[in-house]
Amino acid sequence: MKKSLTLAVALLAVAPFAVSAQDVPEKAAACAACHGEGGAKPIMDAYPVLAGQYANYLQHALQEYRSGARKNGIMAAQAASLSDADIKTLAKYFEAQKGPLYTPKYTVPGK
Repeated sequence: MKKSLTLAVALLAVAPFAVSAQDVPEKAAACAACHGEGGAKPIMDAYPVLAGQYANYLQHALQEYRSGARKNGIMAAQAASLSDADIKTLAKYFEAQKGPLYTPKYTVPGK
């Protein structure tokens, strides 16, 4: 009984994360149209690489596109339908992707 209860609590605790992980690729698919798969290979030089970019920067940029503080018609339209939670999730997703901006969190000098 105790094991079953522990397992049930553990599954309930990770359930929101499982849903979020499934939502990210769907929401990131719109980004991939211009920024490439995983945000690592934009289709044009004018579009920035998102992969490996700091989440705080991406979150700030998307919030500014959504509010109109940053002017870009395409990005304003894309960000308009994103909630704060969507923006945070996407920012963390792109930060975790390996690309030319990727910096490992922990490095050992000389290795």
